[in-house]
Amino acid sequence: MTVSLSLSQARRIALAAQGLAKVRPTGPVTSRAVGRTFARIQLVQIDSVNVVARSHYLPFFSRLGNYDPLILQSMASRKPRKMMEYWAHEASFIRPEHFQDLLVWQKRAWVGAHRLDPAVRQDMEDRILIALTSGPPMTASELTAELGHDEDPDRDNWGWNWNIVKRVLEHLFEEGRISAASRTAQFERKYTLTSRVVPDAQPPEGDAEASLDRLMDAAARAHGIGTVRCFSDYFRTPLKAGTGSVQRLVRAGRLERVSVRGWDRETFQHVDATLPRKAAGRALLSPFDSLVFERRRLEELFGFHYRIEIYTPAAKRRFGYYVLPFLLREAIVARVDLKADRISRQLLVRSAFGEMDAPADTAVELAAELRLMATWLGLQEVVVWPAGDLAGALSEALANDGPAPGEYVQPGSPLRGEPGNVALVSPVD
Repeated sequence: MTVSLSLSQARRIALAAQGLAKVRPTGPVTSRAVGRTFARIQLVQIDSVNVVARSHYLPFFSRLGNYDPLILQSMASRKPRKMMEYWAHEASFIRPEHFQDLLVWQKRAWVGAHRLDPAVRQDMEDRILIALTSGPPMTASELTAELGHDEDPDRDNWGWNWNIVKRVLEHLFEEGRISAASRTAQFERKYTLTSRVVPDAQPPEGDAEASLDRLMDAAARAHGIGTVRCFSDYFRTPLKAGTGSVQRLVRAGRLERVSVRGWDRETFQHVDATLPRKAAGRALLSPFDSLVFERRRLEELFGFHYRIEIYTPAAKRRFGYYVLPFLLREAIVARVDLKADRISRQLLVRSAFGEMDAPADTAVELAAELRLMATWLGLQEVVVWPAGDLAGALSEALANDGPAPGEYVQPGSPLRGEPGNVALVSPVD
């Protein structure tokens, strides 16, 4: 018999799977806690936009609060590595155990050097591999200098402005022959041989179907509940093949068919998924957070329509440039356009909008979250611009006494802390 779930139950399963259903732990965040969170969500998307913080840092703040991002750098650069870079949902930090399976299923032919003359590409591959074998990890610009390569970047290569060295590097990265040893302060990859990043990497056991089943099982655990489309989107594996994989996982007892009242799509729950009695979390979510990857799922689960407007002309944006959804308990109740102004040491709230059914304590809880984010980012104050229907209430909540750094404010609790760390200002051109 197929289990029937309410929408609220489906939400709580999804939030628990993503580590967003509970109040954050108190006390310092350990590297072990960060590792457990990464093991739960399986991957974090990488993006170069640094308006608030690098996108792969934000999911851990959302789930753990004030933690040290150096923990992630250690996980990605020290042996044995707990995370490594490869293509997954997009460019991502992944768990090394998924690397070989992703090699089977990831095809990103548009990124690298597939359109180069084969002889030119082969010559550059040989030169790069010799340099990386005999030398330390290097960036594309360092390798360009090392090889004595002099060439204008390819202005027609999808706007990336890559020279041949960079294009061949990315081709080798796609093939899994080289990997990222680390990133520079300017966020450039330092390339090295993959054998130096995952020295004990073994070819995947079994056939391609077995590789896909492992990826789909991991995606389903990270979702808790979802459809074939949801699970396939997580690692960006083919939807048609994903349908067969889900059926195999059902037969293996890893997935169970369920129904969610009001949904008309075939839905599955992972055998390890939990259903908490309530969701008590609070989090600002990165635009690239794994909870919001699949927009249709986000809208069906939370009634929240979300689009990233970074590439939308300013005059046509509805909510702002870098807008973070605000999760409160089991609903997404608001969205804020944020910018970390590191020169003035201010967290700028350039707009704040509440959802139609946002609870009465939305501004108070959002104020507490913004204070915590400012503390984590090393900023001194939160500055609210008067854009959006929530801006006034948010400014008032911030102007009142606030919580101690890292403290979670229960609904209905009075805020306390240092006054005077908020300003409501008009933006200056």
